[in-house]
Amino acid sequence: MTTTAPAPTGADLPVHDARKAFAEELAALARIDDRIVAVCNDSVGSSNLTDFRDEFPDRLINVGIAEQDMVGVGAGLASAGMIPFVCAAAPFLTGRSLEQIKADVAYSQHAVILCGMSPGMAYGELGPTHHSVEDLSWLRALPGLDIVVPADRLQTRLAVRAAVEHPRPTFIRVGRHKVPDVTPEGSVLERGRFQQLREGRDITLVAAGTLVSRALAAAELLAADGVQARVLNAWSIAPFDVDAIEAAARETGGIVTAEEANVAGGLGAAVASVVGQLPGDSRVGLRLLGLTEFAPTGSTDFLLEHFGLTADSIVAAAREVAGRG
Repeated sequence: MTTTAPAPTGADLPVHDARKAFAEELAALARIDDRIVAVCNDSVGSSNLTDFRDEFPDRLINVGIAEQDMVGVGAGLASAGMIPFVCAAAPFLTGRSLEQIKADVAYSQHAVILCGMSPGMAYGELGPTHHSVEDLSWLRALPGLDIVVPADRLQTRLAVRAAVEHPRPTFIRVGRHKVPDVTPEGSVLERGRFQQLREGRDITLVAAGTLVSRALAAAELLAADGVQARVLNAWSIAPFDVDAIEAAARETGGIVTAEEANVAGGLGAAVASVVGQLPGDSRVGLRLLGLTEFAPTGSTDFLLEHFGLTADSIVAAAREVAGRG
C-alpha cells in the first residue's frame, strides 16, 4: 500500500473524461517511442484515437468489427517487439475476445496493453449489452494479466506511462463517465500496491475507478459524524494488494468495498477472499457494494444511484459495519 498526501474530496470539483488524458498521453509517448502502435475495432472515434491516427497513420491498425482478430493482431505485434495498445469498448473487448486474451496474451505472456474504453455502466442508455460490469470478474481468473482501474485523469496517464516503461500483459479500464481528479500531484503507481488517500482507524473504504471520489466524499460525511474512515484507492485489481487489506482488517473496525462492477469475482470478492482467510480474531465486518444483477437502461448517474453506488450509500454501509447504523 502506498500512502500519499491527502487527496481532494471530490465534492464540488470539476469532472473530466479520462479518455482524453489517455489519448494525449499515448500520443506524447508515441512521439518518442516508435514501438508504440494502436489497434482498434472500428472504434477510432469512441477510443479517442482520431488525433493519433492523423499523426501516426502508419501506426494505427483498424481491424474492423473483429475483436478476436484485434487481440490476435496485438499479440503478433507484441511478439515482434512492438508495444500495442489494443482499444475497444470494454464489453466487446473482454466479452467477445476472452479466449484470445486468455491464450494469446495472458498464457503466452505477450505484452499487449488491452484498453477497455467506457467501462462499467458508462454507456448508460445503450443498456445491458453495452455495460461492462463483468470484466473484472472474468479477467481476474487469468493468471499473469495485470488489471488496472484508474480513478481519474492523472492515474490514467500514469497507467499508460507505466505500460510503456514496463510492458507486460495488462488490461486498463479507461473511464468515460466524468469524475473529479482525486489523485494527489506527484503520485506514482507501485505495481500491486493500493494508494491510501485518507487516514482512518474506525472503518476502511476500498474503492476503484469512478467510486474512489464517492468514497472520499463519504469519508467527509462520516468525519462530520465522528467516524474516521481510511480510504484506499484499489487501482490495481491484479496483482492485488493483500497487505493493505490485511492491515485494514487489523487496524480498523470494518471494511466497505465499492466498485462499478459485479461483486461476484470483482474487487469485493477479492477483498472478501483475503478477509475470509484471516485468523478468526482478525476478521472484521465486511460490506460489498456493486452489482449483483443485469443493470436496467438509464443514464450512468441514474444507474449508480439505482445500485446504491453513491456517497450516501457508502456512508450507510460504513455505519452499519461499524455498528452505528
